[in-house]
Amino acid sequence: MKALTTALLLSSSALAQHQISGIVQNDEGEALVGATVSIKGQNVGAMTQADGKYLIKNLKSGEYEIRAKYFGYETLSKTIVLRTNQEIDFKLSSTFFMQEGIDVKAVRADKKTPTTYTNIDAEEIEKQNYGQDLPYLLQSMPSTVVTSDGGSGVGYTGFRIRGVDPTRTNVTVDGIPLNDAESQGVFWVNMPDFSSSVESMQVQRGVGTSSNGGSAFGASINIATNKLEQKPYAVIDNSGGSFNTLRNSVNIGTGLINDKFTVDGRLSRIVSDGYLNRASSDLKSYFLSGAYHGDKSTIRLNISSGLQKTYQAWEGTPESRINNDEQGMIDYAARNGLSNEELDRLLSAGRTYNAYTYENETDNYQQDHYQLHYAYQFNRKWNMKAALHYTRGRGYYENYRNNDKFSTYGFNPIVVDGDSINRMDMIRQKWLDNHFGGGIFNFNYTNLKNFEVTLGGGLNKYDGDHYGYIIWAEYMPENEKDEKYYDNNSVKYDGNVYLKATYDWKKFTFFADAQYRHIDYSFLGIDDVSGEIKEMNQQVVYNFFNPKAGLSYRINSKNSVYASYAIANREPVRKDFREKTAGNRPSHEVLYNLEAGYRLNKRIAFLNANVYHMLYDNQLVLTGEINDVGGYTRTNVEDSYRLGIELEGGYQILKKFGVTANVSLSQNKINNFVEYVDNYDIAGQTVIEHGTTDLAFSPNIITGLALNYEPIDDLRVSLMNKYVGKQYLDNTSNETRTLDAYFVSHLDISYSFAALGFKEITVGGRINNLFNEMYENNGFTFSYISGGERTQENFYYPQAGRNFMVRLLLKL
Repeated sequence: MKALTTALLLSSSALAQHQISGIVQNDEGEALVGATVSIKGQNVGAMTQADGKYLIKNLKSGEYEIRAKYFGYETLSKTIVLRTNQEIDFKLSSTFFMQEGIDVKAVRADKKTPTTYTNIDAEEIEKQNYGQDLPYLLQSMPSTVVTSDGGSGVGYTGFRIRGVDPTRTNVTVDGIPLNDAESQGVFWVNMPDFSSSVESMQVQRGVGTSSNGGSAFGASINIATNKLEQKPYAVIDNSGGSFNTLRNSVNIGTGLINDKFTVDGRLSRIVSDGYLNRASSDLKSYFLSGAYHGDKSTIRLNISSGLQKTYQAWEGTPESRINNDEQGMIDYAARNGLSNEELDRLLSAGRTYNAYTYENETDNYQQDHYQLHYAYQFNRKWNMKAALHYTRGRGYYENYRNNDKFSTYGFNPIVVDGDSINRMDMIRQKWLDNHFGGGIFNFNYTNLKNFEVTLGGGLNKYDGDHYGYIIWAEYMPENEKDEKYYDNNSVKYDGNVYLKATYDWKKFTFFADAQYRHIDYSFLGIDDVSGEIKEMNQQVVYNFFNPKAGLSYRINSKNSVYASYAIANREPVRKDFREKTAGNRPSHEVLYNLEAGYRLNKRIAFLNANVYHMLYDNQLVLTGEINDVGGYTRTNVEDSYRLGIELEGGYQILKKFGVTANVSLSQNKINNFVEYVDNYDIAGQTVIEHGTTDLAFSPNIITGLALNYEPIDDLRVSLMNKYVGKQYLDNTSNETRTLDAYFVSHLDISYSFAALGFKEITVGGRINNLFNEMYENNGFTFSYISGGERTQENFYYPQAGRNFMVRLLLKL
């Protein structure tokens, strides 16, 4: 009887149906979508879903060899004895296909790197990409504030991270520097719909790791393009909504041809009237990439171009117009010489007031990018990557000048009907025609155990022509028409070499990074400096050493702590040199950055917590002081700092409901700030000592909260909320010169399904500024003393109230 019972139990066990489930990730812990998990010798398997999970059902008890496979990664097998349901996870190591020259691994941080960063993956980018400029993909990140001149997120946009302006943020695309060599900013309007060609982004806050281009003084953004697609695809992405905004984008790709070649392309157009009056944009772009994938080498050519025509909304809206203060507007018009017609327009325009009315008050610019990437794997321990790049930019902005001084443009007064004329209406164009090219490289070594080292660097040259024309004037002499009234050439060489390494010992990871950077910058000719034509012949040379070191400790597989210390040096921008003589040249800035943090990463929750201290030596800020050529320019302040804490976390409360949140608390101070105010009564400046003040545009609190709900499969509802605390328009901590705190919410609803032969159809809609908050996220101020009284002029960039976008995304 006992033997019979045992036999029946064994028989029941053998006939029982079990299942195997799990998740497939890469060696960075990221889910691999579309990986194949199969059982050797049987026609049984599954593919991983969007979260990297798989499920194989209806398996009998027994021994199985399970194999996980994904293109670009080494196949991994595991043998198990199945007696009941089991979870088997796989972590696949990348092969050379995933280590191409376009990859940004050499400049990115990973979970062992002791620095502060946030990753944004392709799924999140696609979800957020309704056609607004790329900075709007960053708006939910910690310590980040995005801005828009036109008020709708299309056209001139920007961001500040930890209160630091964009000229101090290092940006690379596939490892190649993107920042303008002179202004050191990135003009995203010149790269329309570039988000549609981005696979992932990493934002490192603080100095971060060494990268090509200028040192990061607030953050670095590493952008990766070209996700390798194995199969042919086509994506048609259309969106449109308020302010006559329309975005059309088409992406196509061949997939792997003969396991060797891929070709990918994108064509886009975005048009919008903008929120402010006449703040229109007409933006066109394309992206084309072709690649060869060999056994040990890859080569890829990327070509992209952006063409933009944007109506200017640079001057902002007067404070009296924002506050609907009729008497204030009348006083403003009187102070600034507005005509009766201009005053009537100011009084009736509402928050969308734009000072410009000339029909072609536009910015016109084209920027073309060419990148050639090459990578070679010597063996499993050694590989190298190199790239050549060239960027061609040219364009102008045109504006109407009312009753402008003819002498400003180097022209002599002219006689009309016996009268000497030295002021008149005119139209001018200011041109920029530049070339930026060079190369980057990195050699990478790993002993496949606990030691990795990268030797990299680059050499780049910028050559830019700055010149201007008067294209029309009331009394334009024929012999002076189309002559350049200023003409200035700038040449900048920028070279760097860096060495960084990580070493694992038990639960510790040691990190060291050192960069040497050399800059040779010269500009020759005449230029328009603060409304005066001046001769400029200057040259400056810098040699910077930027060291970094850190340590991380893995408490266990889910918890770790880290700390790092970094020093960064950064040269002044073109404007700082242009508006000063060689004898009054500003010093370069130095940043000493301490970061320390804690990371928790579980399947249903994550938490990142960090503190930072950013101590500046000779930070360049506006003080109002007039320099030796009569211009307002930035001045070095000896002692300033940023001190803060950042918390970022998420929790999957229910299977279909999750929440993510972040909060940033900071102090941002200048010790012993001195202000200079123009005093017309004494034909000079009044000096005011303020003591310790707040740094401009640096809110003490920034929070974000996102609620994500999926009531049924593939129906996603997200409510994104952002609070930004009060900001000062200048460095005086004066309460009459502030940006008010604001709270905005965006509601996003989308549904995806397969039908009509399409692999995916996504129908979506977004309500921006759901609760119709009337707010401003940027501005500027200036003041002067006249008649013994101080007059203050504040200008703001009002943002759109409640507005909407709809979207239709088709994937083949």
